[in-house]
Amino acid sequence: MLRGMATTTYYADDLSAAKDWYSEFLGIAPYYEVPGGYYEFRLGPLQAELGIINRAYAPAGARNAPGGGGVVFWQVDDLAATFDRLLELGATEYEPITERGEGTGFATAAVLDPFGNVLGIMANPHYVAMTAAASS
Repeated sequence: MLRGMATTTYYADDLSAAKDWYSEFLGIAPYYEVPGGYYEFRLGPLQAELGIINRAYAPAGARNAPGGGGVVFWQVDDLAATFDRLLELGATEYEPITERGEGTGFATAAVLDPFGNVLGIMANPHYVAMTAAASS
């Protein structure tokens, strides 16, 4: 079951320029970075995540065109079970389950639904903590 939007990611050929552009637009610096690979901003009261990824790490099917690769990742309770269920229902693998930072608890996967849309799912400890804090 999709719990809520956890992270949106965009790809950029010039990661440094993208970081600078989003920092200027958002009025904040990224709170997290993997040099040469990834920058992440947290936005709004629930600290929603916006990630900018070096296009070199984009899935093979991602296009370098408008709409070509950005993925919205939805929090799920059980990443493997949800991924398997999507495949059972006719989705095809777009990106396999991938751990994002050893031992962090962050992991993503993505499928193409039967209609050609990229559907990202993830295990995101930050989302879980923010929703728990918001409900207490």
